[in-house]
Amino acid sequence: MASQSIFERIGGRDAVEAVVSDFYDRVLDDPVLEPYFEDTDMQDLYSHQVQFISAVAGGPVNYDGDDMATAHDGMGITEEAFGHVADHLEAALRENDVPDDDIAAILTDVAAMEDDIVEA
Repeated sequence: MASQSIFERIGGRDAVEAVVSDFYDRVLDDPVLEPYFEDTDMQDLYSHQVQFISAVAGGPVNYDGDDMATAHDGMGITEEAFGHVADHLEAALRENDVPDDDIAAILTDVAAMEDDIVEA
């Protein structure tokens, strides 16, 4: 029997949506991050983030958004801001009872994208 994906272990789409909702509550309440989202269609971003996290977690979802470099080009994202996002994602995952090993795997995948997101 094949082992379950992170997506399946944490509860599928409903669980991912709960994590993403909690994540954006935290992000939009962060004074360092709030300016990055001033002119953003949050419904569209939320949908893309659910897709992205689902795909990273091994769900039956193909992420159809831009690659990370294209999606974040020109936004001036700093290492500090990237760190805040990672911290908020970790907190949202923990708040929604995602197991530690799965949190570590997701954060490792996110950390691997830092060079494509952060601008010097």
